[in-house]
Amino acid sequence: MSNKYSYFPKELSWLSFNERVLQEAADIEVPIIERVRFLGIYSNNMDEFFRVRVADVHRQIDLAQVSEDRSQQHTAEDLLHRISDKVAELNQRFNQISNDIILGLARRNIFLINEEQITERESDWLHKYFRDKVLRHITPVFISPRVELRRAIDDEEAYLVGALHNEAKTRYVLIEIPVNQTSRFIALPRAKGSRRKSVIVLDNAIRHCAKQVFAPVCEFDRAEFYSLKVTRDAEYDLERDIEHSMLERMSEGLKQRLTNQPVRMVYDREMPADMVAMLQQKLGLDDVETMVPSGRYRNFRDFIGFPNFGAKYLENPKLSALRSKAFDVYESPFEAISQGDIMLYYPYHRFKYLTDFIRIAAYDPAVKTIRMAIYRVAKDSSILKSLMDAVKNGKKVQVIVELRARFDEQANIGWARELTDAGVDVEFGVPSLKCHAKLALIQRLENDTLVSYGHIGTGNFNEKTAKIYTDFALFSKNPALTQEIGQVFDFVVSPFKRFTFKHLIVSPSHTRQRINQLINAEIAASEAGQKGEIFLKVNNLVDKDICDNLYRASRAGVKIRLLVRGMCNVLPGVKGMSDNILARSVVDRFLEHPRVMVFHAGGEKKVFISSADLMTRNIEFRVEVGTPILDDNLKKMVLDTLEIQWRDTTKARIIDAEQKNNYVRRGNRRKIRSQEEIYNYLKQRES
Repeated sequence: MSNKYSYFPKELSWLSFNERVLQEAADIEVPIIERVRFLGIYSNNMDEFFRVRVADVHRQIDLAQVSEDRSQQHTAEDLLHRISDKVAELNQRFNQISNDIILGLARRNIFLINEEQITERESDWLHKYFRDKVLRHITPVFISPRVELRRAIDDEEAYLVGALHNEAKTRYVLIEIPVNQTSRFIALPRAKGSRRKSVIVLDNAIRHCAKQVFAPVCEFDRAEFYSLKVTRDAEYDLERDIEHSMLERMSEGLKQRLTNQPVRMVYDREMPADMVAMLQQKLGLDDVETMVPSGRYRNFRDFIGFPNFGAKYLENPKLSALRSKAFDVYESPFEAISQGDIMLYYPYHRFKYLTDFIRIAAYDPAVKTIRMAIYRVAKDSSILKSLMDAVKNGKKVQVIVELRARFDEQANIGWARELTDAGVDVEFGVPSLKCHAKLALIQRLENDTLVSYGHIGTGNFNEKTAKIYTDFALFSKNPALTQEIGQVFDFVVSPFKRFTFKHLIVSPSHTRQRINQLINAEIAASEAGQKGEIFLKVNNLVDKDICDNLYRASRAGVKIRLLVRGMCNVLPGVKGMSDNILARSVVDRFLEHPRVMVFHAGGEKKVFISSADLMTRNIEFRVEVGTPILDDNLKKMVLDTLEIQWRDTTKARIIDAEQKNNYVRRGNRRKIRSQEEIYNYLKQRES
């Protein structure tokens, strides 16, 4: 790894990405209900950032202190200070934007009110609603020396900390806001003839109805409540005891996460100092940078699902998912794929073609085996239910379940048990490697020969996220690809075996080698006076070895374009280092999720889609799979959509050396919003 190049810190680059999300919330051209939801996305992202990224920086500091590495300790502490400064700046903007949005909702007759703004008529209704719908889900914790507060708080949830005052004393209480049992947003009944729609957030409903909660157990004259959210380190240690199964170790690891060190306490800035001090002492927070004063509401992530209480134009119009002509003209998906490779681009295309592919395979008498690798699936996954149905139909079904999919561990443990109980052969893969590949392989008996049908994608087998994440999915019967898909499954189940991949790009075996070979070929072409060109679209670009090689390519004259949604270590446009690198990021209504690599290759244009981001973890410590697009028509589709995205003049931001997030200037060009343009392009192709 070279030290002669410069990089943008990945943690600060991640905050730059979340700033782009916040820009969407601030954009008055975005429908106001969608702006509310972007606030929720921003908040959810920030929670994960602290649980993962900031927690990692704290660990770096702790390790440096133990090893007495003063240089590393100083570097990590300086990074933590820079993170804190940027977070404080973004939080200030968040609060201003959220206030602006609340005023904007009011101008559209949607009023988010607090407990003091409620009318007498609304109060009577709310007390009855609270008694019937909410009260059963509330069990407060009285904070006392006997209560271990760190164990009482789940970092997935938001809380109210209350002070119950009477003449004798003040008692502190903790209330979990029960958003998983009832709605966070309560629409109050409208007055007859009024256009006003009053909405009270569950937090404020609890404040208003506190007497119903506490009157049965204690007397108080006055109560005050303040929001609280604690974020913990999301890492956990797994025992390597061979007597424990992977399921047991994962379950123990998740329990450990509940008591991991808090890395952030976000609280209502109006909270009294004595209450803040009490919480700080109870939670063992000794670093002032972990204490973040903020607004009245926590777990703003629930606002991702903020209902539209007004007219339809207040949110994005629905885009009807497109039908695939390649699938539709044939009775069966197997017949369709037999005519040639098929590419779908979600959410523009219907995800139903994939669910039908698995569903029909589950009962097709000719299908003998089904193999899948799952990372994240929907809560009520029809795909996994089809796999269980396949077992009932006598088929051999093997599923690789990644138990360590961060924040989806508990769901995947449940699915693993349910699949096992149904008779599915469940494998957990290589202990040291997460299986992040998006693979399916179906073997079907045709004319006394087993024929394989494969799926390689950039996104998860998840019906829910397929509606909001953009992803490519390739269906193929090409033996050159399906044979190697089978080898990937064999490797995960039997990692001691060695396999050679001529077509697929597979981590951890040779992704780094193949990508660097492709970059080096462009460098060689450019140095020979020929055209060298690279176009990459990824979620994150932070592997320094790959970044170094891109810098080398730039210095050799290779023209490089980068579409990076999230973290980007590369500093584009730096004289003498990255003059030939341009980078952009698109944030819009759909989350950009595909990973695509394009190399000029002497005019041949080699195009790959992959499950892997250009991060060290994806290259070295995960099972990832990329595939070449061999069909010229499908290759053209991918290239065309990339060019449309690059020409975006509405939602594209420039990633420069300082990551200032300036929008791409339109100038005299026509206005292009690439996600809408791509939808129209695909619609025309399918027609």
